[in-house]
Amino acid sequence: MRVVSTKEEQSRANPFQEMFERLRARRWEQARTSAAERVERLKKLRAALVARREALYAALHADFRKPEAEVESTEMLLVLMELDHAIKHVGGWMKPRRVGTPLLLTGTSSQVRSEAKGVVLVMAPWNYPFQLVMAPLVAAVAAGNCVCLKPSEKTPHTSAFVAALMRDVFPVNEVAVVEGGARESQALLELPFDHFFFTGGARVGRKVMEAAARHLAGVTLELGGKSPVVVDDTADLAATAERIVFGKFINGGQTCVAPDYVLVPAAREEALLGHLRAAIERFYGGSEEARRASADFCRMVDDGQFARVNGLLERSVAQGVRVVVGGQVDAASRYIAPTVLADVKPDTAIMEEEIFGPVLPVLRYESLDDAIRLIRAGTKPLALYIFSQATPTVERLLAETSAGGTCVNTTVVHLTNTELPFGGVGESGVGNYHGEFGFRTFSHERAVLKQGPLFLLNRFFPPYTSKGRKMVRLASRLFE
Repeated sequence: MRVVSTKEEQSRANPFQEMFERLRARRWEQARTSAAERVERLKKLRAALVARREALYAALHADFRKPEAEVESTEMLLVLMELDHAIKHVGGWMKPRRVGTPLLLTGTSSQVRSEAKGVVLVMAPWNYPFQLVMAPLVAAVAAGNCVCLKPSEKTPHTSAFVAALMRDVFPVNEVAVVEGGARESQALLELPFDHFFFTGGARVGRKVMEAAARHLAGVTLELGGKSPVVVDDTADLAATAERIVFGKFINGGQTCVAPDYVLVPAAREEALLGHLRAAIERFYGGSEEARRASADFCRMVDDGQFARVNGLLERSVAQGVRVVVGGQVDAASRYIAPTVLADVKPDTAIMEEEIFGPVLPVLRYESLDDAIRLIRAGTKPLALYIFSQATPTVERLLAETSAGGTCVNTTVVHLTNTELPFGGVGESGVGNYHGEFGFRTFSHERAVLKQGPLFLLNRFFPPYTSKGRKMVRLASRLFE
């Protein structure tokens, strides 16, 4: 009778065990790569991506009719920016950082070294299925890790594109791709990765955090939430409306930092609604027929997402909200028109959950106190947008609310700045990335202290003589 080895048992128990072992076997060699070697890998990835630009357009259009211009601006451009930033700076990020020495440790020197965490898992969502798998990958490779990527099954054409790209750029023991759905994701969560990076909803995010806790591993959760827009009495309404419409309806509203609802002073509500309608007509067409035929407007990614958002819209209309523009749907093509709702209350159906679709509720408020109370009543959002020319108003909103990030007089573009951290807080996420923040996310910051010839601490060694006790008391008093 043949004896079954432990490795065979593990492989049978988890279909990705062998893949994981390949990555783990490479882990230390990968961690020791130089800055030049990491730059070479990133440049190779960049060149391969640019060469496949047209194939990426086709994949995203096939998945949910994403316009070519939006693929370029929200997928390709952001990844290229991350790549170029990492290529330029990774050498500096990798250098040990000297830190100061307290008087008590005279004779020592200290530094912080960034070391790769090891084997990391990146689980990507479907709404930006290329950008949100590639940006974490860039950071993880720059930090010297081996990586397993799990693209979303809801965008199968883009998932296949990512898998083919990785096969052509990286050896399978450096970057592996697992395609599939919930079963494959669950199997990956059972493996002892050194860091789990997840972008998606809070429900699955909790499962990822539980897995990280079981393995005592690091975790980054990029989630979402109902990101509010606050418009005050000083805002330029025409510019405000245009920037809200851009941030809300790009990608068909399927953006984690999309404006989820608008708070506007009651006296300015009708004026803002008029400007929102005008901006939608400029962007997507002056009639419903033109908007439905527009090549610049996405569809919902699948029937489930269509049904969920349409259900919220139908229930809200039944509750008496006013449809200012839009409201039309077509289940066969998963089309929901760019829609603005008025006469919305905090208990209206559309306010129950993150919308993640092309429906924008507008709520009026009487005082800034009311707006702040409404924002605080919900969970901490991934983004807060403030439209105001009054510095005291801006500063008060920043001081009296909490959000993952904030834009003043614009929307969503904060995530394009590689010098800013991108991440949530509370229900909207744990940790952050982009630029150097991504490199730090996938690195362990190791404290290193070196003792020189001058050694004072032996005065504190046992036995604790009267002289030694006096030295300890003297040292303590230095910090009183």
